[in-house]
Amino acid sequence: MPLIRRKFLQLAGAGIVAGALPRAARAAPYPSRPVRVIVPVAAGGPSDVIARLIGQKLSDQLGQNFYVENIPAGASNVGTGIAAKAAPDGYTIAVISSSFVVNISLYAKLPYDPLRDFVPVMLVATSPHVLTVTPSLPARDVKELIALVKANPGKYSYASAGVGQSAHLAAELFKLEYGLDLLHVPFNGGAPAVTSTIAGHTPIAFNALPTAAVVIKDGKLRALAMTSRERAPAFPDVPTFAEAGVPNQVSDFINGIVAPAGTSHEIIDLLHRETARALAAQDVKDRLAQIGFMPAPNSPGEFRAQVKAEIARWAKVIHDANIRHVE
Repeated sequence: MPLIRRKFLQLAGAGIVAGALPRAARAAPYPSRPVRVIVPVAAGGPSDVIARLIGQKLSDQLGQNFYVENIPAGASNVGTGIAAKAAPDGYTIAVISSSFVVNISLYAKLPYDPLRDFVPVMLVATSPHVLTVTPSLPARDVKELIALVKANPGKYSYASAGVGQSAHLAAELFKLEYGLDLLHVPFNGGAPAVTSTIAGHTPIAFNALPTAAVVIKDGKLRALAMTSRERAPAFPDVPTFAEAGVPNQVSDFINGIVAPAGTSHEIIDLLHRETARALAAQDVKDRLAQIGFMPAPNSPGEFRAQVKAEIARWAKVIHDANIRHVE
């Protein structure tokens, strides 16, 4: 037998010929190189803090660097669109917020579809919206505020972080439920909205809790109610809307992890398992509490169902409140 043929048969018999190896044995285990974590907003905000917190834990747990890339453009649409078009190999994931479920109804065109172009990994953390007023406003609770606004139609205004922001939609849900004639004054971010309310220029504000937490604690704003199902641990004296006698106002500012559509079940399961492990760490829980968030892990299937339900819910609010679509 020729030497070359004999050598080939020896290698094949030993299972060394590449084609004879099982596919799993040939593939490098995931992750075998750094993973890009796209955050489609600016550095320093809650979504960025959460991404870096979870990314560091995943790096420690999996032995590869999960590095954050901020792409703050187009109301989060640019970065999310880039994530949608990334290779579905697990080496690009995205940390999304409430804009993920809102923008599909707010914008005429998006570079992605939140249901078609992504696979959910898990909901990571949530934070309620909080209704605050300047301390000089005579309303001491939500029912008194409703009565005050109804007795003075068109007189009062409220501030938010901007058109289409989750707190804006929470406020519009409140207005629709009680037929309130309340002027919306949008700002470019939560901080200037809070500043305006402290000064009394816009005596009412809806904000995500992290934005207003410090000024509430300092007494610069009075918190009337939160949109959570339960009271926020850091603010045990602030009732939920339901406790204040105003039902159907539950809403959250959300943060979650998604991957491009087509990412394998094995990778999604691993990311889900390791993210849940990260969220169970006490230092992560403590840091989330410091910025006004609570861990809220769920399964990929539950997260997908939640995204679908939230899209439908806010689409109705945007339609009923006649919020103009942004081109």
